[in-house]
Amino acid sequence: MSKPTLHDVAQAAGVSYATADRVINNRGNVAQKSIDKVRDAVARLDYVRNVAAANLSRKRVYRLAFLIPKGTNAFFNRIRDHIAQVAAHLSVESVSVDIFEVSAFSVDGLSKSIADFCEKDFDGVAIVGLQSALLEAPLAELRTRGIQVIGLVSDLPRDFRAAYIGIDNVVAGRTAARMTGMAHAGGHGAIQTFAGSLDARDHAERLDGFREVILADFPHLTVLDPILTKDDPSILRTKTRELLAQQTHVTALYNVGAGNSGLISAISAWPEQRPYCIVHELVAHSRQALVAGHIDLVIDQRPDVEINRAFAVLRALIDQREVPTMPELTPTIYVRDNLPADPLNAIMKAQNT
Repeated sequence: MSKPTLHDVAQAAGVSYATADRVINNRGNVAQKSIDKVRDAVARLDYVRNVAAANLSRKRVYRLAFLIPKGTNAFFNRIRDHIAQVAAHLSVESVSVDIFEVSAFSVDGLSKSIADFCEKDFDGVAIVGLQSALLEAPLAELRTRGIQVIGLVSDLPRDFRAAYIGIDNVVAGRTAARMTGMAHAGGHGAIQTFAGSLDARDHAERLDGFREVILADFPHLTVLDPILTKDDPSILRTKTRELLAQQTHVTALYNVGAGNSGLISAISAWPEQRPYCIVHELVAHSRQALVAGHIDLVIDQRPDVEINRAFAVLRALIDQREVPTMPELTPTIYVRDNLPADPLNAIMKAQNT
């Protein structure tokens, strides 16, 4: 038996083909009575909308935007590069992409940038989020205007976005804690943590997960309050140098954010006395630091996979289709012995951040 067509739906509903088409493709200007008839016919016939045909007939262009922190952060440079690669690949499928930048960890700046999207002609936007009630009103306005919103890497207020694409950052923090605890082999110690900002959900959740595991399973270790760095390498360099110069009882360092080139620079000057060290994201300088033995472990969230998923989810939301089922994103743990054979330096430009 052939699949039901839109003509079949129109006939079963007792409406014109044009009316059925307007209902199916959400074009408006249809009486509620006719809408109900068409929807009833769709259910009875088990009609499945042909999204590709509808897009072709309407000359549909997916207008997507990505809103990410600006600056020379190596991780977000990696994000930008992959967005550009995917956008070029999808250009033949009528996907247009723009990247907008906002000051890192600025709630006011992010709120204004989100509000600006209300005046732009986009279908969907992926946003590297922060946590603040100030973001709720502009996000709600985007939804009112029919713009699909997802959180990327760091989540937005959950009730004001359609999806989140990223790792479970609590799990990432718990993983870092487990590896740090095991490295101490039952010995006592203190762990100095660093974070860009606690307004960033990914940073806050990683710290929460880290503290949970240390408190529960490694009570002989102490987690020190985070030094806030705004992911600035110079701040990390200065604070780490001061810490190491004090000959403190700190036995481990854990940075939940970026700016690791500053941390690595400080540690490299203390090769025989350095604490155990875990950072996030495999970029050129963290890879080189693993090889040189300046740090011990990198937790990478696979941003290439995240960007691919962001494109797929935004298009599904725009087409009003179910979001495809995707396995949970599991971060990759890198030590110097399991680094990818293909040097990443050619893909991820060497950064001094």
